[in-house]
Amino acid sequence: MAQKDDRKRLGKKHRQASTRPKKGRAPKSTPTTGGVDPRKRKILSTKRAAVDRASRVTKQSPEREKRKAIRPDGATPKKPAGAVRPKAERPADGIVGRQTPRSENVAGRERIEDDWRDIELLASQMVTETESADARELPLIAICGRPNVGKSTLFNRLTGSRRSIVGDEPGITRDRIYGEIEWMNRAARIVDTGGVVPDDEALIPAEIFLQAKVGLEEADAIVMVVDGRTELASPDLELARLLLRGGKPVFLAVNKMDTDAMQSQAENFRRLGFRNVLPISAEHGSGMGDLLDAVFEILPEPAEIIEEPEVMLTENDEAEEDETGPDFSVSPAATLSTEPSEVATPKRPRMLRSHGEYESRETKIAIIGRPNVGKSTLLNALTGTQRAIVSPIAGTTRDAVDEVVERGGHAFRFVDTAGIRRKGKTKLMAEKLSVIMARKHLEAADVSLLIIDAAEGVAALDANIGGYAHESGRSVIIVVNKWDLMTRTGKDGMRLFDGKPPADQKLYEQDVRDKLKYLDYAPLLFISAADGKNIESVFKKVELVARERRKRVTTGQMNRFLEKVDFQKASVPMNKRVRIYYMTQAAVAPPTFVLFTDKDVKMHFSFERFLGNQIRENFGFIGSPIWFKIKARNKKKIG
Repeated sequence: MAQKDDRKRLGKKHRQASTRPKKGRAPKSTPTTGGVDPRKRKILSTKRAAVDRASRVTKQSPEREKRKAIRPDGATPKKPAGAVRPKAERPADGIVGRQTPRSENVAGRERIEDDWRDIELLASQMVTETESADARELPLIAICGRPNVGKSTLFNRLTGSRRSIVGDEPGITRDRIYGEIEWMNRAARIVDTGGVVPDDEALIPAEIFLQAKVGLEEADAIVMVVDGRTELASPDLELARLLLRGGKPVFLAVNKMDTDAMQSQAENFRRLGFRNVLPISAEHGSGMGDLLDAVFEILPEPAEIIEEPEVMLTENDEAEEDETGPDFSVSPAATLSTEPSEVATPKRPRMLRSHGEYESRETKIAIIGRPNVGKSTLLNALTGTQRAIVSPIAGTTRDAVDEVVERGGHAFRFVDTAGIRRKGKTKLMAEKLSVIMARKHLEAADVSLLIIDAAEGVAALDANIGGYAHESGRSVIIVVNKWDLMTRTGKDGMRLFDGKPPADQKLYEQDVRDKLKYLDYAPLLFISAADGKNIESVFKKVELVARERRKRVTTGQMNRFLEKVDFQKASVPMNKRVRIYYMTQAAVAPPTFVLFTDKDVKMHFSFERFLGNQIRENFGFIGSPIWFKIKARNKKKIG
């Protein structure tokens, strides 16, 4: 009772007392100057200033303090301007798979992105054009020399395009790169070869030398390039001996003679034994006229080429082609006669209709995939030649290598591209540029062969590369290479390379389909490029897919098709449902359909997939993606 009376008398004080800190050491806090003796305020102010200064100074661990270099006089040495602080090792740095964030890592990623932007800008200036099929009859000029003397720069200068990859790194060009040049109303072919080192026994230099020898043997004139700013090296002398024994006309181009005062130094290279010595500057273009005049003077005159008249498709031709496929019979402009004639009847050229009408003389096929999956081996097997360098070293191919194959009146141009890798896996400039150029060659092709290593299976990078082809509208054929490794067995019935049971083709195909679901329309082939097994099926599938890619469906057929489709089976949200009045095919390569609907709404992906499957079930379009465009009657946009 007395305690209760005391609480009433104290009022709020009894509640305040319960919140006061308990007896013992008071909590640490910043010293204050209010409510203290004026004689102590100066001391407290000094302490508070010291606390503020200490909070702004970065604390360093004792281990780091011990690592500081101390001079004998006790002063800490100052770091010179521009010096880079060495990276300190941390316990977590040695753990495999551990990603420890560093400011250096962030700066490194930014630097990598800047490098890739520069490479993409350079790639936008390069071209993917290749020599035409008619150019095979023209005389050939070969460019040769040791590595890093300016052969690719000269090739790009003469062709007037950036076709060959140029850089400061030696040995960028490895395969033969062909192009066309024109000078004084005369045309010729030109081939850029890799840097020749005759005595080098390493695998890739030896293969480069073999590729260069093929180009030199088929050439009508040879241009040997040397670096005018350096002394002659042993590869220059050895190559000069080989060319002198060949007996073909050789022109010595002394490159990098950028000023008039330097051109007199070209006479020092006459000791190689060549009569025609010409100072040039491939980078600045000086001396190109004298070089071309001398080369074209000894080239044989080309035979006259009779150009075929341009043939355009008529409505009757379109209707006939839609039903039976492309017609390669006599041209409508040609007249049939039973009397013998000395003039051969011209054949009707192949037609390819896309957003316009134009003549197509060949089908372009890009061979794409990860490094070291057998792309170059497949190109050699398809062409029956050693056109591309093959080695077990990943990233051997850098420039795109193309070759034309004639079969059954059809022209197929196969383009072997460089292996596509992730950005973080490419270090050299040539590797980065080759990856970007591989995608550019893919976008310029009609059909793409997606190569998968059977022994490694479908990787995440394979799915990304297939996505590039799908999004760019290229027709896709999935090719599982090295299938012989999965089925070749020993005496015990197990696979030779890993001792596992032989792979079942149906189960393997199902696994590929599960991992590449978005490419369910693409045919699947199992081949062995090294052994040449099932290579003939590649030609058949390419011809089929190229024909399906150009297929056209009339508007009447599409409207009759729409009447049979049950759109209630399509799982589409209500706000994305549209009513299709009619649809028509607007273009081919890839097949593009325009849907005339009641409202302007973006097509739901499930409805697009449903409609595409229905179209494939009725009309085919094997191996080709199908694009849709919506055109609403009322322009009011919903969603």
